[in-house]
Formats: sequence, C-alpha cells, structure tokens
Amino acid sequence: MAARIALFTRDLRIHDNPLLSGGDGIVPLFVLDPRLGGLSANRQRFLHQSLADLRSNLREKGADLVIREGDPVAETARLAREMDTSSVVLAGDVTDYAQRREQRLRDERLDVEIVSSVTVLPPGAVRPGGGGNSYRVFTPYFKSWEKAAWREPSATPRKIAMPSGIAPGRLPKLPAGESPDAIPGGETEGRRRLRSWSQQISRYGDDHDDLAADNTSRLSAYLRFGCLSPLELALAARADDSPGAAAYLRQLAWRDFYYQVTAAFPKISTQAMRPNADQDWRTDEDALKHWQDGLTGVPIVDAGMRQLRAEGWMHNRARLITAAFLTKHLGIDWRPGLQWFFRWLIDGDVPNNSGNWQWTAGTGNDTRPYRRFNPIRQAQRFDPEGVYVRRYVPELKEIAGGAVHQPWRLSEPARRGLDYPGPLESHRDEAVWLRD
Repeated sequence: MAARIALFTRDLRIHDNPLLSGGDGIVPLFVLDPRLGGLSANRQRFLHQSLADLRSNLREKGADLVIREGDPVAETARLAREMDTSSVVLAGDVTDYAQRREQRLRDERLDVEIVSSVTVLPPGAVRPGGGGNSYRVFTPYFKSWEKAAWREPSATPRKIAMPSGIAPGRLPKLPAGESPDAIPGGETEGRRRLRSWSQQISRYGDDHDDLAADNTSRLSAYLRFGCLSPLELALAARADDSPGAAAYLRQLAWRDFYYQVTAAFPKISTQAMRPNADQDWRTDEDALKHWQDGLTGVPIVDAGMRQLRAEGWMHNRARLITAAFLTKHLGIDWRPGLQWFFRWLIDGDVPNNSGNWQWTAGTGNDTRPYRRFNPIRQAQRFDPEGVYVRRYVPELKEIAGGAVHQPWRLSEPARRGLDYPGPLESHRDEAVWLRD
C-alpha cells in the first residue's frame, strides 16, 4: 500500500483515532498555522503540550510526528510531493476554516479521505423529518442521536510503520500562556484525568451545577483538541447505568448538537441565527471592561470572570450566568463576550462557544429566547453558602454564608470596609435582582 499522510488537526491522540487505521505507510503530520497562533495564548500552550505528548506516544509505536509551520494546505501538498503520494486522510470538521482547508486540499489534486473522530456522530448523520439539514432544537436531536448507530472505536495500533527519510521537524517552543492555573495538555494527562473522573461520574447528575463542589469532568479541553475521543467517553457513559452517567451523556450530545448546527450555519460566531433578535445592543466600553475584569459588583458574575482568567476555564453554570449578565442585564452585544471567552478558554471552539453564547443571548437555538437569568437567584441556588464566590473574589472572603452574594445589603459600616465596587447599572430591565 502506498504511503499516506495522516493530517492531524483536532485529534491529537493514538487511542480511537481512525487516522491511524488502514495499514502501514502512515506519515503523521501536524502543521502549525501562524494565522491561528495569536488567538489564545492558553490554547496555544495546551496545543504545544499536546503535540509533544503525541510525538512521544507515536515514537513508542515506531513512528514520529512530522511538524511543519505555514499554510496547512501548502505544507501538506509539499510533503505529499516529497513522499510521491497523493493520499491524505484527516478528520471532518465544521468550521469555515476547516471547510476551506478540505476544499483547498482537493484543489491540490490530493486524494482526500475524511474520517469521523471529532464528534460522536458526524454532522448530518441524523436529520429532522421534513427534509431539514439539521436540528434547531436539542431534545428531538438528542432522541435521534441516542438511537443512531455509532461507529466502532478504532483499535490502538501496536506498531506504526512510517517511511524513512522524512525530517520530523522540531517541536514548537512552549509559550507561557496567560492563565497561571491552566491545566496541562496531552493525551497522557487527559487519560489520567479520565480514569479519575470515571470514579465520580455517578454523582454528576446531582452535582454538576454545584459551583462550589466543582464536580464536573474538566475534560472539555481534552475533547476540544481531540486528546480524548468523544466516542470513547460516550460509550463509557452509555454503558454506565447511573443517573450521573446519563446526565453526562446528554452533555456530550449537546456538544454534537452544536457541531451539526455549525455545519448548517457556519457564520455562527459572527451572525445571529435569529436576526430579528439581534437588535438594540448598546455600546458601553466601560461596562464591558468591568465585566471582563470581574469588577461588575455582582459577586457571582465576578467570580466566574476571575476563574476564567486564572484557569483558562469556567464552570458551565458560571458561563451561563456571566454571559446572561452581559447580554440580558447590561444589554451589550454577545460578540465581544464571545471573543473574550475565545481569548481565555482552553476549551474554546467555534461550535460550542458560539452556540452557547447565541443560546444565552436569545439569538440562537433557545426555544425561550427572552428568558432571564437572575444572577442572585442563580447564586443562591448553585452556591448557597458563597464558597465559590469567596474562592475567586478574595475581597469578600470575610463575608460569611450567602450574604456574600449581595454585599450592597450589608450594614453601612461593613460596606465601608470592603474594597469592592457597587453593582453595574442594568440597561435591559429595572434590575429587579437588586431588590429581590
């Protein structure tokens, strides 16, 4: 069999990776695109750690990871000419960037094979009745997703026969990142965390919204870069009969849901899915900066925004609260918020980050687009003793219990001792949550 290039993109693993199936003569390739290098220092660091781990794992199998830098299509075509092959295999993806890359590879007269490894089900595998290309509502999608036939996991190769004489290239220098408490990248670390998480999954249904308990998998970044297989996680969750595993399986389905949404609506990061709801946004750079810095004066919002900066990650409940505060209470366009998340989130990808922002802003797939998230009620429900807030907002660490969520209600002497701002004025309602 002629040698082929396995072009790694967002599948940086050797377990359940269809790129590594199909016999001998595989040349694993990753191309560092300098156009993407400045988008997020946190994701760049995680990526480079993941590449180093992938190279180590491939070397244990007798192969190597070829590293090139430049335009991914041009570098892939150049390597194909060097190898005298036209065969390229890569994972299917849904973003504008990925679709253009695939088409340009074909324009180079390469024989491109697309495999499914980024999601449990590839977009288009299930479709709504009536001839639609994608589901716009999650529940019917989930019902079809559960019943669909999933592919069989790919076996992990014992050995990989890679042609000789190909210079592997150097690993990129590890960037510093911006978040001091960010998790490390790589399949090895991801699988270690997965083993630990599997012991806790039964509690996920009860605890995943508990901000203080922090009983979520924290595997999202490893899924985003493909250090872990979403299919592998879904199969394990489906085999577990606990309510927690069922709740986690539903979250994996949400991930797939937004991929099929993005495949049908590739402008999801810049254009509203419901244009009639994408009006009346106001511009307030000062309020936006306070929100970015975690200085809105609403503790549950500030805790989430500070967790984002410290860890390059934010609890999903806090993501909903902070996004709703920016759009529904401050009345600020969802796109600056989306871009701020993209800068910091290690797990930030187009389908899920953009899909969730549009859902929260009321411009996307939410069937109740005008819903409000009262931040104080959310805090009292999901952080009743204020443990999460005090963890990330040290200015309030001396305020005991749930009183930490409304410092403006403290006595005058207690407020004078706080180095913490009052709450930003709301521009989308009458700030009922201030009076509740």
